[in-house]
Amino acid sequence: MTTYTLRSKRRRSALRTAAFMSPWLIGFCVFFAYPLISTVYFSFTDYDGFTAPVFSGLKNWSFVFNDYPLFWPALRNTLWLVVVMVTCRVVFGLGVGLLITRIKTGAGVFRTLFYLPYLAPPVAATLGFVFLLNPGTGPVNSILGELGLPTPGWFTDAAWSKPALTALAVWGVGDLMVIFMAALLDVPKEQYEAAELDGATSFQRFRFVTLPNISPIIMFAVVTGIIQTMQYYTQPFVAGKVASGVMGGSGQQFEPGYPDKSTLTLPQVVYNLGFQRFDYGSACVVALVLFILAMAFTALLMRRRSGLIQAGE
Repeated sequence: MTTYTLRSKRRRSALRTAAFMSPWLIGFCVFFAYPLISTVYFSFTDYDGFTAPVFSGLKNWSFVFNDYPLFWPALRNTLWLVVVMVTCRVVFGLGVGLLITRIKTGAGVFRTLFYLPYLAPPVAATLGFVFLLNPGTGPVNSILGELGLPTPGWFTDAAWSKPALTALAVWGVGDLMVIFMAALLDVPKEQYEAAELDGATSFQRFRFVTLPNISPIIMFAVVTGIIQTMQYYTQPFVAGKVASGVMGGSGQQFEPGYPDKSTLTLPQVVYNLGFQRFDYGSACVVALVLFILAMAFTALLMRRRSGLIQAGE
């Protein structure tokens, strides 16, 4: 077979492969590559969405990091939610999954009860939580008061607003519960039986049998949870707006992040800059910060997991 024939064959094979990959390549270019490149470009321009963008160098980056008062509180809140909220959701979801897989009677009922909150629309669920946790008229504080326990301000107290949002997120943990249940039921029973014959306790069986088998699922839950929390917008915005008493209407002004910027997140900052101030260049800067943080968290987690796997081998 001649060299020309080999090259022609390889070329046809490459074209065939590209044809099969073309739907993904088109989607990747249209919905990821082009928006990302455009975001990077607009972050270095003065652009209001109506007139042509004008190159401005690092002006937007300097404004966001040095002069924009909402950026740093939003960044701190977002990182707090990533660390605390994602951890609580994963731990609680795994705990509920373990509990239901070990229940002999009524497992279907409990599974339904824990999954139903996840189906609640985010706005409706947030409104319900705000009214339940209302410090003056909410039933939660009434019960706590009757028991002689402290009655926090929840969404009206800057120290309790993020824990209240975390409680809302944990309440809707049904999605993780189902994922962990599927992973737990897929763990080979022979490994549990062998560990039990060796005298392993319940904790040791969980540590040395359950966790290694479901570690990829835990990693999936953590990574997707971080990405979702980086996009956390609706619940803190609605909670802050309702708790502040601003329900909408002309002439009403609402400062995002009520109370005291404690519910402010980076997606709210993107909306404030891009769609309220029409400063698309600065909004693109914050969007890129979100992207970089999400990629950094994901890369760190994947690297640590790879290190743990190699250490285990």
